[in-house]
Amino acid sequence: MLTLQEEFSQAEIGQSTQFRNLALFPLLRRSAPSRQLDYLLLEDGIAQGKVQVSEIHAGGSVSELHLENNAELPVLLVDGEELIGAKQNRVLNLTILARAKQTTVIPVSCVEAGRWRMSSAELKTADHVKYSSGRGDQLAHVTESMRSNGTRKSNQAAVWRNIADKAMRLKASSPTGAMADIYERYAGAVEEFARAFAWQEGQCGVAFAISGRIQGLEIFDHPEAMRRFFQKLVRSYALDALDAPAANETASVEAVCALVTQIGAAQSFSKQALGLGKDVRFNGSDISGAALWAHERYVHICAFAKDAKNSETSSFWTRISRPSHRRMF
Repeated sequence: MLTLQEEFSQAEIGQSTQFRNLALFPLLRRSAPSRQLDYLLLEDGIAQGKVQVSEIHAGGSVSELHLENNAELPVLLVDGEELIGAKQNRVLNLTILARAKQTTVIPVSCVEAGRWRMSSAELKTADHVKYSSGRGDQLAHVTESMRSNGTRKSNQAAVWRNIADKAMRLKASSPTGAMADIYERYAGAVEEFARAFAWQEGQCGVAFAISGRIQGLEIFDHPEAMRRFFQKLVRSYALDALDAPAANETASVEAVCALVTQIGAAQSFSKQALGLGKDVRFNGSDISGAALWAHERYVHICAFAKDAKNSETSSFWTRISRPSHRRMF
């Protein structure tokens, strides 16, 4: 298995784009894969009727859902994806590559504290993932659970509290305390951010900065997976941008490099994944993150800054850099 440092040494940082207080840095691989995706995205599996996500049993469980994959391919579930319906809305606790032709019990967190009644037999994916600040906190809680007791549970009370605080700051009331209602309240503003940014050909990842500070990054094994998640991720960071100072400060490439340096230096451990591959978790003084290693590659990596604190200086290894002038994006 490659180290995270070795993985990021194969990437380049493209030219940033900015809208209001949100800036994006595209991440590109020097050698783009020629293969097609060898897994289904959860959204596609559900749309094709090959994948069903439902309550684990008639009584339901806040922290678990039942996934039935009848496809010939594995299905990729991504950390932070929101699932709408059933007895309450949930988000995925970590990235899973669920095996083909099998059922999997998937760990989730509730993001709708005030509902416990059936609205639909099956759950569907939302057009966003969980907002980045809450997702980073949840990821850290899951890592601690994996380290301490081998489970993949979040701190559910903290998840609800985080959403309630976000709703209060943004004055987005919800009768059921649903995270989705915050997105709905700010749909117009969030879509302004979404329209302002575009996925670039060959882009496999992206780093985000809000009000001049790097907040996190996401990288997939294939540009097509990144393309499909790009707008969902922009919406998640847009909600945090709306909850942050309106300063138009610009983050530097060196700050992105500093974040990746911290990822490479962070303490990490791995466990057998719930589906295919291995779960890799990493934690440092200023960052927390996770990765899924499967099919001899990192299928997905995500990382988040803690408390929005990232150094602007970098001791980053020289193999990752801006693209050359011939590859300036």
